[in-house]
Amino acid sequence: MDILTHGLLGGTLALSFSRKDETRAATTVGFVSALLADADALIQSSADPLLTLEYHRQFTHALIFIPFGALLVALILWPVLKKFGHPPGFRRIYLYAFLGCATSGLLDACTSYGTHLLWPFTGDRVAWSIVPIFDPLFSLILGAAMVAGLRWRRTLPARIGLLLAAMYLSLGWLQHQRAEDAIRATIAQRGDEAGKLTVKPTMGNLLLWRSIYRSGDTYHVDAVRVGLGAGRVYPGTIAPAFNLSRDLPALSIASTLHRDILRFEFFSDGYLALHPEDTGLLGDVRYAMLPTSTRPLWGIRLDMRQPEAHAQFETSRRMSGEEIDRFMAMLRGAD
Repeated sequence: MDILTHGLLGGTLALSFSRKDETRAATTVGFVSALLADADALIQSSADPLLTLEYHRQFTHALIFIPFGALLVALILWPVLKKFGHPPGFRRIYLYAFLGCATSGLLDACTSYGTHLLWPFTGDRVAWSIVPIFDPLFSLILGAAMVAGLRWRRTLPARIGLLLAAMYLSLGWLQHQRAEDAIRATIAQRGDEAGKLTVKPTMGNLLLWRSIYRSGDTYHVDAVRVGLGAGRVYPGTIAPAFNLSRDLPALSIASTLHRDILRFEFFSDGYLALHPEDTGLLGDVRYAMLPTSTRPLWGIRLDMRQPEAHAQFETSRRMSGEEIDRFMAMLRGAD
């Protein structure tokens, strides 16, 4: 989830547990604490572009990190708050920091990106895919609740906002189930067998969803619109599933590039396909700007001339005017 929404959720949750004379301090501590987990984005290496992918949403987002992260924030903010008045006691600051830190991993797990909630006990990523990575309505609910609570110095607006946010996430879960049911019916009609299926919301809404499933050695990408009526499937494109030994038979298993491909495969949960317009780019087929497209948002460059060099990570968020029109048409449920 975007960093602002993280802060809003952490601040609103801490505010909902605050005392009347501590609303501002609680909101500040909760807001800042919710941002701590994303400090893992600072773990980077110019020599190894994939390092940040390995550590993003990893240990700082794990449930086991919450008490330690809260202690770190409390130790930093307590002396700062003391300079600006009479802050709550350290225990109260730690409570608000704990609440803020507790939201980060759980909120990210609600998206499709995947979060290491149970690190170090398992390396699996948790991705419930019930809310977009950026959702303005969800953020607005939390923002309005936090502002109202601060203005009136009461916890009730914050608690109402959290209830509405929980209802919104529940709606996302329901929409996810409806989208999955619709695409499974389409898969059956096509006579395919979905050995692997992912359904995720598109940017900023819970109406239009992106479906990716693997049947044999092919990925099928479709859009599913779920409004008040039955779900509508917009047929998309297909892409051959990447196979390392078949597609790059000359690549040594001891090479750096081979290891980087395996690292990217883990990050992408195995959803790998070559870019349809650039066969030198290995992409994560789960993500694209247009929900019916196999042109990936990001991928790694396969430079066979330098197998001992780390693969370069590339992103592409371009979207033509025609694609924007197609996206809006599908969002409206138009033909």
